[in-house]
Amino acid sequence: MEEQNAAQARAEEAQAMERVVSATRQVQVAFNALQSQFPPDGSGKPSKLALQTFDAALQALEDAQQAFDEILNDLLDGNR
Repeated sequence: MEEQNAAQARAEEAQAMERVVSATRQVQVAFNALQSQFPPDGSGKPSKLALQTFDAALQALEDAQQAFDEILNDLLDGNR
């Protein structure tokens, strides 16, 4: 039973790390889309959608980092 709990904990840790990686990629994609709307390629007036997408990606990254930090703190405190 303890082995199963340890495997589940490792899976949760890996999932939290992958969530951070995925969110980081989403921020990169949203940033590139936003950046393309500035000179030399764009007008310098980013669309509301591009700004909202970038903001949402940043929020998702912040949420993912917070969840990962909670797991990391549990690991460091010996609670995992």
